[in-house]
Amino acid sequence: MNTEYFIASRIAVKSERTFSKLIVRIAIAGVMLSLAVMMLSVAIIKGFKTEIQDKVRGYIGDVRIFKFDLNNSFELSPFVPEAKTLQDLKKNPDVAYFQPYATKPAIISANDEVEGINFKGIDRSFNWDYLRKHLVSGRVIDFRDSTSASKEIMISQFTASRLKLKTGDDFIMHFVQNPPRPRKFKIVGIYSVGVEEIDKNFVVGDLNVIRRLNRWKSNEIGGIEIRIKDFNKLQQVSKGIYEGLEMKLKSESVQEYFPAIFTWLSLLDVNTRVLLILMMVVGVINMITALLIMILERTNMIGMLKAFGMTDFSVMKIFLYNALYLVGIGLLLGNILGLGLAALQHFTHIFKLDQTSYYLAYVPVEVHFMDVLLLNLATVFICLVVLILPSLLVSKISPLKAIRFK
Repeated sequence: MNTEYFIASRIAVKSERTFSKLIVRIAIAGVMLSLAVMMLSVAIIKGFKTEIQDKVRGYIGDVRIFKFDLNNSFELSPFVPEAKTLQDLKKNPDVAYFQPYATKPAIISANDEVEGINFKGIDRSFNWDYLRKHLVSGRVIDFRDSTSASKEIMISQFTASRLKLKTGDDFIMHFVQNPPRPRKFKIVGIYSVGVEEIDKNFVVGDLNVIRRLNRWKSNEIGGIEIRIKDFNKLQQVSKGIYEGLEMKLKSESVQEYFPAIFTWLSLLDVNTRVLLILMMVVGVINMITALLIMILERTNMIGMLKAFGMTDFSVMKIFLYNALYLVGIGLLLGNILGLGLAALQHFTHIFKLDQTSYYLAYVPVEVHFMDVLLLNLATVFICLVVLILPSLLVSKISPLKAIRFK
C-alpha cells in the first residue's frame, strides 16, 4: 500500500479544520478560474483570427495574380494568362480553386447621394459559396442570361444604407474614365461581409461590363483570385505560385493586400500569451499559499510521522499528493466552466460585439482538443514543479518541537 497516498487522501477528504477548508476552496477556485480564463482566451483569439481571415480571404481570395507594371490605380491592367499558367494552377495540389476578375473605379448616384466605389467584375466561373453565406437579401447574379447578367449588381449593406437603396432598386453608376461612362444597374442582392475595407469599397457585377467599357478582348482579365486549401501554408504556396508565373505577371497574398488587418491579428497572440502567464501565476500563487497553510496546520502530525521514522521525502510526498488532488479538482471544475461557457457562446452568441469596430457581430469561439489538453497538462506540470519549493519546508521541522506544537 502507498502510505503517503493513503495519508494524503485522508487529509484531503476527512479534514475537519475550518480554516484550512476555506483556504483549500480558495485554491481550488483559483485553479478553476485560471484554467477557464486561459481556455476561453485561447478559444476566443483563435475564433477571432479564423472568422476575420475567412471574411477577408473569402472575398478577395488568398493569392491574387495580376499584370506586372507600374500601374498603381484601382483599375488593373488587362492581360491574357498563358495556358501554362492556368494548367499549373489546376495541377497545384494546394489550390482549391481560382477565378478571373477585374476592377474599375466608379461613382454611384442615387437618391441625391453620391458614393465612390470599386466595381469588381466576375464571370460565371465565380464561386458563390462565400457571398451566399453573407447575403442579407436578394440573390446572387444569374449568368445564365448574359444580357440580363450585365445589368445586375450586388452591393454591400453599408453602401445600400448610405444610398438608401434596397433589393430591386435601380441606380446609375458613372465609371471613371475620359469621358465618364454612365451605366444603369439593378440591385439583385445585398450582402454584409462585416469588414469595412470591403463593404465600403466594393460592389460585384459582370466582368463583361468592364471589358466593353475598356474595349478589352473577350479573353482579357484584370487578375486571378486563388483560394488555397490550407491557410497555414499561405506564405509557402504564395511563393511557389510567384516563382512559377510568366514574366509579365506578379502575385500578392491577402496578407500583403490587407497588412493592417493581419498585423492586428498577429498582435492578438501577444495579448493571449500575457493573459496566459498572468492566469498561471494566479493559480500557482493560490496553490503555494494553500500548501504552506496546510503544512503549518499539520506541524504536529509531521513531527509524529518523523518520530515514527518517516523520511522528509515521504512527508513531502504526502503534501504533494494532497496538492495534486486539489489541482485535479480545480482542473475538473475549470474544464466544465470553460467548455460550458464556450459551448453557450458558440450556440447562442449571447455576448455581442460592435461589428464596425471588431468586424464581427458576436464573440467567436474556436475550441481545439489539443489546446485544452496542453493547457491542462501545463497547469499540472507547472503547479507541481513550483510546489516542490514550499514542500521543502517539511525538512526544516524538528520532530521534538513539532510534537510540542499546539
